[in-house]
Formats: sequence, structure tokens, C-alpha cells
Amino acid sequence: MDKLLERISVNPKICFGKPCIKGTRIWVSLILDFMANGMSIQEILQEYPHLTEEDIRACIAYGAEMSRERYVEVNIA
Repeated sequence: MDKLLERISVNPKICFGKPCIKGTRIWVSLILDFMANGMSIQEILQEYPHLTEEDIRACIAYGAEMSRERYVEVNIA
């Protein structure tokens, strides 16, 4: 799971410090919202072709960790 979480970054200067997929301005919460509304991984990848399935899984992993009330350490750039 740690390898997946390395795909998530938090930078106070990017997207108001919200967790994003590293190298993008795509919020973790946006991907989770898409999935909560029924979008499949394949549909998300069609909308955002520069993402990978691992990026999507990283968002899910981040959400799972946060729901356990654990703090996930990510590098702050």
C-alpha cells in the first residue's frame, strides 16, 4: 500500500493543499466522487488518459487510510 500512497502528494501551493495525484492537479476527492457516483476505473481513464489505474487505486488507498483516522504522511513539496 505504501507504494500506492507515494502517488499522492500534498503541496500547500497546489490546489490549496488538497491531496492530489502526484504531478497533476487532480484531487483525490474528485476521483473518489466519480467512483461514488458510479463511474468505473475505465471511464475515469477515458476522461483523464494521462492517469493510470495505479493512480486511481492510490486515491482509493488514500481514502481508505483516511477513513481509519490515520494520518498519511506524504512529501510536501
